[in-house]
Amino acid sequence: MTTDTSGEQERTAYVLVGGGLAAAKAIEGIRESDKQGSIALVAEEDRLPYERPPLSKGVLKGDDEPDTAFTHDKDWYDDNGVELRLGTAATSLDAAAHTLTLDGGETLAYEKLLLATGSSPRALDVPGADLGGVLYLRELQESQELKKHLTKDARVVIVGAGWIGLEVAAAASEAGASVTVIEPQAAPLLGVMGEQIGGWFADLHRGHGVEFRFGEGVERIEGDTAASGVVTKSGDTVPADVVVVGVGITPNTGLADAAGIKTDNGIVTDPGLRTSADGVWAAGDVANWRSTTLDTNVRVEHWANAHDGGLAAGRSMAGQDVTYDPIPFFYSDQYDIGLEYAGYVPRGSGAEVVLRGDPKGNEFMAFWVLPEGDGVRVLAGMHVNVWDTIDDVQRLVRDRTVVDRDRLADPEVPLSDLT
Repeated sequence: MTTDTSGEQERTAYVLVGGGLAAAKAIEGIRESDKQGSIALVAEEDRLPYERPPLSKGVLKGDDEPDTAFTHDKDWYDDNGVELRLGTAATSLDAAAHTLTLDGGETLAYEKLLLATGSSPRALDVPGADLGGVLYLRELQESQELKKHLTKDARVVIVGAGWIGLEVAAAASEAGASVTVIEPQAAPLLGVMGEQIGGWFADLHRGHGVEFRFGEGVERIEGDTAASGVVTKSGDTVPADVVVVGVGITPNTGLADAAGIKTDNGIVTDPGLRTSADGVWAAGDVANWRSTTLDTNVRVEHWANAHDGGLAAGRSMAGQDVTYDPIPFFYSDQYDIGLEYAGYVPRGSGAEVVLRGDPKGNEFMAFWVLPEGDGVRVLAGMHVNVWDTIDDVQRLVRDRTVVDRDRLADPEVPLSDLT
């Protein structure tokens, strides 16, 4: 801490708000340049910072122990001189005074602050949504609770066919449960993948016994104290022993909003992850950063952004000259399928899909492209079980390369030849 002999409160050099991967990686970034500055980490959950992907993958399926989700053990934080304020919520921020108020009324004075407050699941606003057995999947204890319900012949109803919904469907199906997914759109991941690739995801899950109710919404959830069924908008009742809600997330901007920090679909930052308030940075799900390559602001809700963005924010806070400009990336595992996606397709862009390989064999690539000149420009690309290709995809996106459509679609043409 910095001592002020004038009688003002001692200031902590770095205060990090958030208990996820972004905050943990920010400590690493800070310590690269500043070995001595005091660090305090404030997290609402009463546990060490951990990563989210295992919650819907290995930990949920029982392949991995819960401890594997933790980014570092307690000794690592001690060795790096981090004061842990776990189980403590930050209630208000005075950006002008450089102070953070905690839920017990204590005030922390800081020199530099990181908002890595993440995001929260959108609630299902229907009668019965507060019954027992209606679960969300965002925190470790929620993953552990859901795992108890994924048993042979259990009736699992999933509301929402996004990434969380599909990964839970895969885990539940592999556990022997009966799985029904209710989704108001015409295909899974329609807004991200489009109808063609969304249809492939639907076929993948149907092949493992998952039932989809597309074009359906939820009217209410039935049950006395615990959910026993989901009534759809069309009046059908789908029996349920557990209901999993995955209808999207909302960035946790409350602290920033109340402090007058600029927000717009997240906390707005520059390429160095600095917010509109002096001495305040943001990283992870909550950050809407300025991408110089894509020439737009981008907010990404995936592991790579928390990992890389947290590290970049820590470096920036410690005085390094940082330009955070990744190509957005994410991955997913479902059944025997592994996929990686890189790029950014603005909604309403009119991007077309170019396939490389046959999706029916569950080994292919897809590219989202826009016509340009005599060829096409790649906005994003995804592989399914075609490994060691994502670096070339990222180069195609970053370099804004115009390529021949037929060569892009030809599996015999190495992607490196196109870049």
